[in-house]
Amino acid sequence: MTRLGSSLHRPLQGGSRSSPALIERLVELPPDGVRELLVEGEEAGSRIVRRLVDEWAARANRFDRPGEALFGAWMTGRLVGVCGLNVDPYAGDARVGRVRHLYVLTPMRGHGVGRQLVTEVIGAAGGRFDSLRLRTNNPAAARLYEVLGFRAHNGAGEYTHVMDLARRSS
Repeated sequence: MTRLGSSLHRPLQGGSRSSPALIERLVELPPDGVRELLVEGEEAGSRIVRRLVDEWAARANRFDRPGEALFGAWMTGRLVGVCGLNVDPYAGDARVGRVRHLYVLTPMRGHGVGRQLVTEVIGAAGGRFDSLRLRTNNPAAARLYEVLGFRAHNGAGEYTHVMDLARRSS
């Protein structure tokens, strides 16, 4: 369950055929829900979910500044993926957002869950951020980002991909 406003909400059993997961904004990180993501990620040698959990516990990143959000993907009552949106801490500009902590359980990859999560982040960023940045060293994730409109960035800086939201909305 997640806390939405002042009420508790039990996730639905999934989305539709074209949108396999139910995507919702998380205002609390559900410990039971995130456990499966954390275990799988660590077994695979990924620190993405560990950083999310540790930063949340330390209150270093709760996705609660203006324009920020954390989204969860639910299928059959299970949290199967997460993705966040932050003000980019490396940009020095509050109008630059950063896609953070995209992780989808391995059996759910290739079914559109990551696409749904990133699309939700892009939608949430519109009107608040002029651009979005991210860093990935995962070729499959890079392809996903590029299909969704991010451009590879090979220059200096703390990012590998960028999307110009101002140009996208015009």
